[in-house]
Amino acid sequence: MDPDNTPVPYHTLVALSDHLFEQCEDDVSCLSPMLDALDSGMRNELLASDLLNAFQVFYYYFRMMPDELAQERLELEPASSLIKGVKIDEIDLVDLIFSVKNHEPVIIVSDGETTLKTFKGKTAYAQGMRYIENPPY
Repeated sequence: MDPDNTPVPYHTLVALSDHLFEQCEDDVSCLSPMLDALDSGMRNELLASDLLNAFQVFYYYFRMMPDELAQERLELEPASSLIKGVKIDEIDLVDLIFSVKNHEPVIIVSDGETTLKTFKGKTAYAQGMRYIENPPY
């Protein structure tokens, strides 16, 4: 059986998140290595739950701080909202959206109706910011 597909009981996730927050409080630079140390099934469940917020997941994947407005937007959204995506920036009517697909970070550049470009992986945010700041169109 694939451990990534084994559901973790919710009470176990709550206890784990409580422990992580006792150790790190709101310090995402402390939280990320602790998440790295978890088994993949537990980590993936936690990263897609309502127990973490989207900013904590953003920092986990990219290990960088977005600007203040983007951070505030992400802090207000639960990690579970990343399945659909969260708008984190807008420049000249072009949106930068953070999502997680198949346990991989995704940055989508959109005009609000159409996806213009999609970036995946640990460098997706930096690539998306470069694209949105210097569009080829």
